[in-house]
Parts: sequence; structure tokens; C-alpha cells
Amino acid sequence: MFNIRVYGILINDNKDILVSDEYIKGNYFTKFCGGGLQIGEGTIDCVLREFKEEMNLSIEVLQHFYTTDFYQASAFHASQQLISIYYLVKPLEEITVPIKENPFDFDAEQLKTYESTQQIESFRFIPWENLSEDIMTFPIDKKVVQLLKNKI
Repeated sequence: MFNIRVYGILINDNKDILVSDEYIKGNYFTKFCGGGLQIGEGTIDCVLREFKEEMNLSIEVLQHFYTTDFYQASAFHASQQLISIYYLVKPLEEITVPIKENPFDFDAEQLKTYESTQQIESFRFIPWENLSEDIMTFPIDKKVVQLLKNKI
């Protein structure tokens, strides 16, 4: 079985990279923004939807950047093979969600909702010079960081 994930790589004018810090079912993760492809949805539609849902942000997809080219089991479902697709994206409007300075900087309201949702997230920009694969949690995101550092 395959688990298809679609992510947007948003780089601001200062070359800072947007990441999502998430706390899901008692575990901390830092990853690119995006999520799971739904039945009947195209990959570009997926990344557009994910940014709208997670950040209330309209984006434009600039170009395909990378699709997983090695075997990776899903971190949440070991019987599923993960395929991740990454696009370079840009915002079409000002980012209005809080952008945090520190990882996993959740506010009191988010922490209250954790009990019912079992997940919360915050967003931050990582300065280009500080971007390293060590920041990212998942193996495919780590590879994407390496590719970004070599291509951009």
C-alpha cells in the first residue's frame, strides 16, 4: 500500500525556509508544510489545499522540486510505502498565521485543543544559513534539504 504526501517548499525573500513544527500523539516533528493526498485529488490541488487548511494561505505552485526516489516506510504505518512530492511554492498573500521564532512554540489555545485533536502545529522560518538536515525529522525531508542546499 502507498501513502502519498505532498509538500510545499516556501522560501521567502531572505531565502528563509518555512517549516511546520508539529506535536502529534505525543511526538514532536519538524517538516515541510503539506500533507496527505486525498482520493480524487491531484498533487497540486493537494498542496494548495494543505496550505489553505493549515495556514489559511493561498499559494502558487512554481515548479516540481523532488519526488521520492528511494524506498521509505511510513513513520506512522510501517506496512505503507511513503511517496513524497515536493513543489516550490510562493505565497499569493501576506502570511497571517503567527510565525514563531522557536521550535514547538505552541500557544495556550493550541495546547487546550490538543486533548481532543491529538495534534497541534506552529510555523517558523529557518534562515538559509542555519538550514540543515538535522533540523528535519523525516528521512525524505532530510534529503530535500540536501538537494536544496546543492541546487539553490
